[in-house]
Amino acid sequence: MPDDELLQRLRRFHLDDFPQYREQFQTLVDQGQHPTTLFIGCSDSRLVPYLLTGAGPGELFLVRNVGAFVPPYDGSYGHHGTAAAIEFAVLNLNVSRIVVCGHSHCGAIKALYGDVSPEAKNLQRWLDLGREAVLPVQPGPEALRRTEQRAVVLQLERLMDYPMVRRRVQDGRITLHGWHYVIEEGEVHVFDVQNGGFVAASKAQSSGTGPYPPYVEHDGQVLVD
Repeated sequence: MPDDELLQRLRRFHLDDFPQYREQFQTLVDQGQHPTTLFIGCSDSRLVPYLLTGAGPGELFLVRNVGAFVPPYDGSYGHHGTAAAIEFAVLNLNVSRIVVCGHSHCGAIKALYGDVSPEAKNLQRWLDLGREAVLPVQPGPEALRRTEQRAVVLQLERLMDYPMVRRRVQDGRITLHGWHYVIEEGEVHVFDVQNGGFVAASKAQSSGTGPYPPYVEHDGQVLVD
């Protein structure tokens, strides 16, 4: 019988890695979790939130989906994991930050300009959440990069339609942060509403601010009418 690689990894975690975190996890069990940040990120395997932020156990409440999209607060109250996670993080965990993190070379964004398998009915519908960010151009590298960033801001603006989020943003209890992770550079670019664009974290004055629609890019194009 061939070796089960995943089983071996589970065993290594239990024997080698877990002991150094044992007390921390016990505290998180005894006192409960109190994460400060809701991190909504793309499911892409190259996006690793704990590496990006240097966070440890109990610090991030994670939501991962295709494209790092936020569904609308439309009152349908259906079965939707991302919407439920937003409500739980805000109302139950009282997070003080919400990060929406897209990234370079995003397959979801590229799919907005191309074809999707006819079998992927859910994916086709899900991608509608990013279509307002699409540019009326051929999808070259620059257009894809801009679309990835525009999609992040679109999700921030959609978050503001959640009553519990809007109320806390306006009260100063929650801040919203839009990030675009450039995989090949290892750097996150953060959205700065003051200059209407993304700034490399190495040069930014804060970890991001926004949104305050309409978002206008430097070329004068409005993201949302």
